[in-house]
Amino acid sequence: MASAEVCAAGKVENQMRTLKLAGHVGFDSLPDQLVNKSVQNGFVFNIMCIGETGLGKSTLMDTLFNTNFESSPSPHSLPNVKLKSNTYELQESNVKLKLTICDTVGYGDQINKDDSFKAVVDYIDAQFEAHLQEELKIKRSLSTYHDARIHACLYFICPTGHGLKSIDLVCMKKLDTKVNIIPIIAKADSVSKAELQKFKTKIIEELQANGVHIYQFPTDDESVAEVNTSMNAHVPFAVVGSTEFIRIGNKQIRARQYIWGSVQVENESHCDFVKLREMLIRTNMEDMREKTHTRHYELYRQKRLEQMGFTDVDSDNKPVSFQQTFEAKRSNHLAELQQKEDEMRQMFVVRVKEKEAELKDSEKDLHAKFDKLKKDHAEEKRKLEESRKKLEEEFVEFSRRKAQLTASHHTLTLGKSKKK
Repeated sequence: MASAEVCAAGKVENQMRTLKLAGHVGFDSLPDQLVNKSVQNGFVFNIMCIGETGLGKSTLMDTLFNTNFESSPSPHSLPNVKLKSNTYELQESNVKLKLTICDTVGYGDQINKDDSFKAVVDYIDAQFEAHLQEELKIKRSLSTYHDARIHACLYFICPTGHGLKSIDLVCMKKLDTKVNIIPIIAKADSVSKAELQKFKTKIIEELQANGVHIYQFPTDDESVAEVNTSMNAHVPFAVVGSTEFIRIGNKQIRARQYIWGSVQVENESHCDFVKLREMLIRTNMEDMREKTHTRHYELYRQKRLEQMGFTDVDSDNKPVSFQQTFEAKRSNHLAELQQKEDEMRQMFVVRVKEKEAELKDSEKDLHAKFDKLKKDHAEEKRKLEESRKKLEEEFVEFSRRKAQLTASHHTLTLGKSKKK
């Protein structure tokens, strides 16, 4: 029996044909296709700048993207924190970038800074909610929908040299699960080299002590693992921004000119601007976009769907489809509506009965008042009738007496006339 099965298997193997490739198939060109498609559609990148007024947020954005965004200076007298968002269409070579820069106007200017972070958190959640609502639509247009979710948050730290402020720790703690935070020390040319390194160390220690998770440049990709590992050690970046150029030798260089000398923006011995630009734009922009979608947005989406009552498993830990959950929610909702309708109907019936009882009591009171008025009217009528009869009798008596007096007076007059 076994030998027969072996012979049958051998015949099947002899009948099977092995096809050999006659040439190159070409699916190794898929990356090139993706690149061409992405270049054709363009890219979207959204940056939020958080920091006190006057720390050079707008200047740094101009310096990073080598352009002039023409931002207006912000006053220090705003009662609340406001967010100002502007979108720009940039192009470098044949690559298009739709860049959105969101600035926190008036951040840290209020006397009471307890809820300064609230406007920032609400704005980030609003962008997540808008994207979620677009995904939940029946007719979605995600290809043309402008994704306004924040991909990178540059948190500007005041160069005091004494550590982070309370508002910095509170705000970053509220945002670390919602956005990729990259702390940077603004106007780093106002701090000496020795103080700057101590300041960086103190900032990292305070962030770790307070459980604030900042964005770590990825090290799982071998092509950028070494440089990203090195750059993670330089966080927070000490940067200087400038829109002015000075001539050094035969070159025009971005720099800040002082009486004592100049600070070159793109000189790595002067500041970390080049490192920030390399990490933010050239190396890890796509990673920040991906982490925003796969980590921060997914966390928000999960919480929102759980709040709506959706779940992946039932009470028996068995998978539940979205449709089943929706139908269950719909049934529960209809049952609740029916229950509320019954309660309202019962309440209406009770109220009607109460009103009827009130109307009956009012009717009884009115009848009682009517009977009383009727009796009073009859009594008054009887009294008036008695008074009328009495007056008539008095009138008759008065008439009789008048007649008697008239007759007696006439008799006396006749007697006197006869005597004459």
